[in-house]
Amino acid sequence: MRPRRFLPAGPLKGRIRVPGDKSISHRSIMLGALAVGETRVTGLLEGEDVLATAAAMRAMGASVERIGDSESGGEWRVNGVGVGALLQPEGPLDMGNSGTSTRLLMGLVASHPIEVSFTGDASLSKRPMGRVIDPLSEMGASFEASEGGRLPLIVRGAAPAVPITYRLPVASAQVKSAILLAGLNTPGTTTVIEPVPTRDHSERMLKGFGADLTVTVEADGTRIITIKGEAELKPQVIDVPGDPSSAAFFIVAALVTPGSEVVIENVGLNPTRAGLVEVLRQMGGQIEFLSEREVGGEPVADLLVRHSALKGITVDPAIAPAMIDEFPVLFVAASLAEGVTVTSGLDELRVKESDRLAAMAAALTLAGAKIEEREDGLVITGTGGAPLPGTAAGAQVTTHLDHRIAMSMAIAGLVSSGGVEVDDTRPIATSFPNFEALLASLAG
Repeated sequence: MRPRRFLPAGPLKGRIRVPGDKSISHRSIMLGALAVGETRVTGLLEGEDVLATAAAMRAMGASVERIGDSESGGEWRVNGVGVGALLQPEGPLDMGNSGTSTRLLMGLVASHPIEVSFTGDASLSKRPMGRVIDPLSEMGASFEASEGGRLPLIVRGAAPAVPITYRLPVASAQVKSAILLAGLNTPGTTTVIEPVPTRDHSERMLKGFGADLTVTVEADGTRIITIKGEAELKPQVIDVPGDPSSAAFFIVAALVTPGSEVVIENVGLNPTRAGLVEVLRQMGGQIEFLSEREVGGEPVADLLVRHSALKGITVDPAIAPAMIDEFPVLFVAASLAEGVTVTSGLDELRVKESDRLAAMAAALTLAGAKIEEREDGLVITGTGGAPLPGTAAGAQVTTHLDHRIAMSMAIAGLVSSGGVEVDDTRPIATSFPNFEALLASLAG
């Protein structure tokens, strides 16, 4: 355990650049490993989750290596094996804490004639994989999973796999992506019907690599995504934009810390991911987009964020898929707003790295916030801008090995009277290795 008390440090000022988008980083390594030739990636998020994906693709035959050092930004070069040519790994693939790596790689393996064992840490081993196992089983893959469809589990790929038409019962970009990745090596056309739109990085990047993929949007907003199998992917040059989920912590920190003005450079603003900015603006947050541009098919901008007097709102549950990972830090913002913030439709948060509804309710209550936990959301009565009391001496926020709980409560510590003590900062490295250093740089 590596506990730390995060203390108030005055106004936040300066310019920062957050690590590369985690979703795009995972997919650039996976698809590069399936393309024939050399894919070059800059701006890759070098957290433990993405490194687990890189190690897995190496184990299945691809060459994945880093060129250069951190000071020069570092470039990754991926020499792929081609769709259909993944090799049998010599041992189990250790996914660490990464649910994205696990679910997407299960999809890749499902249509290759190999048998792969997946393992993970204690937190990942509690997360259910059934929602991915079900459609991949329909495509012909077979599974041996631990109780409740959990890790460790074994996937035996089908050769050939069977194309399916699958309607997502729950909004999940990971399930959608797993089916599309399985469809890459499946003869015929694989179709995913998505009643509620989720992040679309897989669709954008699959098209970019040359897959025959189409998206049709029906009048009611339902998205129908088709991919033609036995694809030939072409190598790409990818500059990964900054991760909006990582930028979220600094956006909220600047909004709630009096006197703050921060520019966050090169942030990805994919509309399927930008829900937090929309909600914070509805609450009165001053967030400006500077130098808007497009990089590799993804919208990007620099964000200018100033301290703002936030007001509580009722958050439309329809926006949840576009900000599902940002709710923990939104709860911190709501705790410091004027009035009541109501969130609902967040059942998905109960099966993340931790039960994020229960974990954040307990953590913020410990820090002195007024929280009502409901089955599918939190109701938060804010302080109206006054600092939270913070955690008492000897009391620690329990992070449950969840990086987003740790970082969210670090931000809460900045706007507390006595600081907030987090029980373990080690999980932060899974997604944001230099989080604490960037925070210190802004506090000056």
